[in-house]
Amino acid sequence: MAWRCSGVSNSDLVNRLAQANLITSSRVKEAMLAVDRGHYSKFKPYEDAPQTIGYNSTISAPHMHAAALESLAPYLTSGAKVLDVGSGSGYLTVCMAQMVGPTGHVVGVDHIPELIEQSKKNTMQDHPEYIEEGRVVYHTADGRVGYPAAAPYDCIHVGAAADSMHEELVAQLKAPGRMFIPVGGHHGQAIFVVDKDSEGHITKKKAMDVRYVPLTDAEKQYSR
Repeated sequence: MAWRCSGVSNSDLVNRLAQANLITSSRVKEAMLAVDRGHYSKFKPYEDAPQTIGYNSTISAPHMHAAALESLAPYLTSGAKVLDVGSGSGYLTVCMAQMVGPTGHVVGVDHIPELIEQSKKNTMQDHPEYIEEGRVVYHTADGRVGYPAAAPYDCIHVGAAADSMHEELVAQLKAPGRMFIPVGGHHGQAIFVVDKDSEGHITKKKAMDVRYVPLTDAEKQYSR
């Protein structure tokens, strides 16, 4: 997939993802065109592969960001409230902020303070108005327990592999709401799409096999 979708610029990358039908929503395409990945990755930002962002963390491959946005798009509507767990360098946080519009609110959390500072700096270079208007906020926090202070959320994205479904996160979804979360360990991981309906009933559907860095505590993250 990397050889087919990598580009020489942000627009080239996004157009290649669309040509491969990895982006099918016009709203997702517009968001990814509006948020230049080059501001969020120092190394090969337009290659369709994960890249290091330091602190034993990575920015996911563009096709995985496209998959997350496509899955969450029905809930990334004008005025929506969103939680991005493991927000890393801030790229997907800002893409989601683009989709929820000026009345929306996206909370990015990461347990590495240096990454939170990096994400703030990156966002200020790309879309400073999102921070200035409060559309995007970043917090140093343990994403395994979400960010209950701003809950509930229309949707939640988790950018690292959880060892379990983390019911604390499910509880912070609105009804209806949706979560996109990689689950599993060294023996295999998969993306699960977790839906909560208007009555609070939960369904969990496996979407694809993946490989993400683990959702863990800060001490283990630094020592990996």
